[in-house]
Amino acid sequence: MKFLFKVLLPLILVIGGGVAYYGYSEFTNFRKFALLEDTESFEIKKGSNIRSVAKNLELKAIIQPALYFIVLAKITKHDTKIKAGEYKLSKGMTPEEILVLFSKGKTLQYKTRIPEGGSFKELVKIIKADKNLKQTLSDDDYINIMSKLDTKYKHHQPEGWFFPDTFSYPKNTTDLEFLQRSHNAMLKVLDEYWKNRKNFKGIDTPYDALILASIVEKETGHPDDRGKVARVFINRLKKDMLLQTDPTVIYGMGEKYKGNIRKKDLKQDTPFNTYTRKGLTPTPISTPSLASIKAVFSPAEGDILYFVAKGNGKSYFSKTYREHKKAVIKYLLNGKASRYKGNK
Repeated sequence: MKFLFKVLLPLILVIGGGVAYYGYSEFTNFRKFALLEDTESFEIKKGSNIRSVAKNLELKAIIQPALYFIVLAKITKHDTKIKAGEYKLSKGMTPEEILVLFSKGKTLQYKTRIPEGGSFKELVKIIKADKNLKQTLSDDDYINIMSKLDTKYKHHQPEGWFFPDTFSYPKNTTDLEFLQRSHNAMLKVLDEYWKNRKNFKGIDTPYDALILASIVEKETGHPDDRGKVARVFINRLKKDMLLQTDPTVIYGMGEKYKGNIRKKDLKQDTPFNTYTRKGLTPTPISTPSLASIKAVFSPAEGDILYFVAKGNGKSYFSKTYREHKKAVIKYLLNGKASRYKGNK
């Protein structure tokens, strides 16, 4: 027996050494392996461990064998750092680079834009049509959306309360989470500017500033005019004048608005008609841009009280009604004074 053991031992050592060398060589080659093509979406579900992740990679023929991936993860101490989410695996990535990606949680990001100047109804349509957001809200939920948000403005209407921007987010982000993020962004902007505000009559709260910014947003998109438009309305509030701005009338008309405003529409009283009611509207009338918010907190200087569109995207501003009348005749009536039917 001892003789047999002495004869077989060298053979066993040779075979064992050969197996070990082969395994080491294969593992070394595995670490050098690079993906041959992109994998647009690989998902690690919540609760997954390194074994289930490795097995899934093997099943999808992305990385194999699973055992080597597990061993590498343990050696590099990434095995307990894997984060759930959806990942894009790019051509040329090595197994260790993939582990680093999983450990850092650099998940695949989707983007959705909230445009400036839109209404909350339009925002709801954008969210509902977005296939990348997880839809959890019902129509009734949207009606009562403010009560579902983490906010001190739970009893407000949602109009204007969502900051316009392009937001990036990972897979399985819900519609409510998306709205909360946008709302938080708006709160942050308002709070920052409110702390360093100038005092203007009629702008007593951050919400007042948001309302006026929404009106400025609808009145002009020209960068040079925003501050002047804001100054006109601030001056009018100071003098207790009617704001007389068409976008508020349009908003108050709702579905009745068919593309143009008639004189009887200007006279038809609604809570949003600034031709019949003094002061700000009850709520914002649009989603104001950062530029419009800045304009309200830092308006242009001057005694201007009127403005009229010049037809080139810009407006002409006047200090007196007489000057304003001349501008209307020039820019809107082709110089025909007989067609003028305006009043103060």
